[in-house]
Amino acid sequence: MKQKSRLLYLKQYLEENSDEQHPLTLAEIVEHIEAVGFVCGRKSIKADLDQLTDSGVDIVCNKSRELHYFVGDRHFELPELKMLTDAVQASKFIPARKSKQLISKLAAFASKHQAIELKRTLYTDKPVKSSNENIFYTVDLLHAAINTKTKITFKYYEYTSLKKKIYKHNKQNYIFSPYGLIWNSDNYYVVGYSDSHGKVSTFRVDRIASPKATEKPAVPKPNTLDMSVYARSVFQMFDGAERDVIIKCTNTHMKSVIDRFGEGVKTEVLDAEHFCIYVRVSASPTFYGWIFGFAGQMEIVAPKEVKNEYVSLARLVAEKAD
Repeated sequence: MKQKSRLLYLKQYLEENSDEQHPLTLAEIVEHIEAVGFVCGRKSIKADLDQLTDSGVDIVCNKSRELHYFVGDRHFELPELKMLTDAVQASKFIPARKSKQLISKLAAFASKHQAIELKRTLYTDKPVKSSNENIFYTVDLLHAAINTKTKITFKYYEYTSLKKKIYKHNKQNYIFSPYGLIWNSDNYYVVGYSDSHGKVSTFRVDRIASPKATEKPAVPKPNTLDMSVYARSVFQMFDGAERDVIIKCTNTHMKSVIDRFGEGVKTEVLDAEHFCIYVRVSASPTFYGWIFGFAGQMEIVAPKEVKNEYVSLARLVAEKAD
């Protein structure tokens, strides 16, 4: 039993203290293992290292001069850990305290020397973090309900002009059949059938309060509901009638079109300076605002009623600005 404990401790010690830039000599390893109370020598530690290697641990031996050992292949490479750390730090969906906890857990996959490199400052244009500490548990509950095809209940809140949280509809308990989760504009949304609305609806996960699982079977997902299409068509999850539209664009904005609709978007060349796209969108103020942001270099061509609605909305905004 003592030998097994030494073997596990040796594995942990190497994972925490060695990497390619910080290898350990056999003498250093023996000295440390003996210092914590294990009886060993160079020969026994060498045998332990061979046993760990045989069991699948990637222990690299550098024989250039004195024998040096370090853990090579890990669950994550250092560049991967840096990328994941940046993603956690940048995400406003993850509360600040939880971000620190997750980054600390990610650092456990690296040596102590590499972990120092993960403690860096990432500057983003979205410094705002969610204040909902229970969001991870809400996401877990939603996934469980999706997998078991059962309903959940929850309350939903919004903000007053004084930044005070208030529950919608007098703390109404929403009865909801979740179908899937969508990540959009650095926010988590859940899509499903809302009994209260009598249709497929979308809710921001971080504004869900008091979620509870039920054993009631969920309303079956409509065969016509394609989650990927739904995600693309509903701009930032604002409700609006879905419409097939044709948009005329200048060539310089192809990258913006691909960023919004993906490389599979249907396009057609109009002339040397313009192309048009054929997309299905949620005809909402959010969509019109996106078009307006291109300052006339994107134009709704059809259908006529969508074009007219956009023009009317633009005029209304201009009148209020005056």
